[in-house]
Amino acid sequence: MAKNYYDVLGIKRDASDKEIRQAFRRLARKYHPDINPGDKTAETTFKNVNEAHGVLSNPEDRQKYDRYGENWKHTDQFTQSRGRHRTSNFTRGTGGNQFPGMGSSNMDDVFGDFFGQRGFGRPAATSPRRVRVERTVEVTLEEACSGTIRVVQIGNGLQGGGRRIDVKIPAGVDNGSRIMVEDESTVSGDNLDLVVSVRPHPHFERKGIDLYANVNVPLADAVLGGEVEVPTLTDKIFLKVPPGTQNGRSFRLSGKGMPHLDSPQTKGNIYLTAQISIPSDLSEKERELFQELRSIRSDKE
Repeated sequence: MAKNYYDVLGIKRDASDKEIRQAFRRLARKYHPDINPGDKTAETTFKNVNEAHGVLSNPEDRQKYDRYGENWKHTDQFTQSRGRHRTSNFTRGTGGNQFPGMGSSNMDDVFGDFFGQRGFGRPAATSPRRVRVERTVEVTLEEACSGTIRVVQIGNGLQGGGRRIDVKIPAGVDNGSRIMVEDESTVSGDNLDLVVSVRPHPHFERKGIDLYANVNVPLADAVLGGEVEVPTLTDKIFLKVPPGTQNGRSFRLSGKGMPHLDSPQTKGNIYLTAQISIPSDLSEKERELFQELRSIRSDKE
């Protein structure tokens, strides 16, 4: 059964871009494979959510989907074929009668162009025109940061022109980024548009080329100062926490964010928000010390 992208995200058809984005983030966090290891149902749901978001977050694709439903990906191809044949006249039979527009021969040509052959089982007199095929490719945030390689099928496999090629996903891609793959190896080959979908990350939230996350700071380090180990997308560093750090304080790690797609040497920042960890398993000695501290603080106030 075809998926209704609006139902997948649990939103109305007139949902705003903000509502689409909020629904995607909520469901992605709930069904992310890292949060549901080994859960095939969650994994399938997560893929459906990603697919629905990839279409509805793109205004042009959403417009096609709203009009054509599950066949939205083929609308450009079919519309071009239909428009071309609508302007042609064909002659059939021995009487020389003219059948303008959608005559029987014309219908053969429409379906011939659409399915890669002319008529019903008859080889085309000329090679079919190239078409653009759109496909979604999913990457992790780490792969989007460093760049990666995907193996994709391109070309018309039915005519022996299909082949698998390596496609480079450049560093800095984001949701909706498009990679155009041109197949020059065969006249009958299709040209491929890869639309990137970046998986939500369990730790970082991305905003452009900047990343945002919380960092847990032990109470003692917040009071006395110290160092806290912080993971980035490429390595681990130690964040210096000054004495008296308050809950919610922000820290910036310059140049540790995402690379700019058009200028990879330009990188964003990571912004960290301190979350002070309050111990819940105090020993008797620790409890006595805290009581002593409270007494001291009370005398000062």
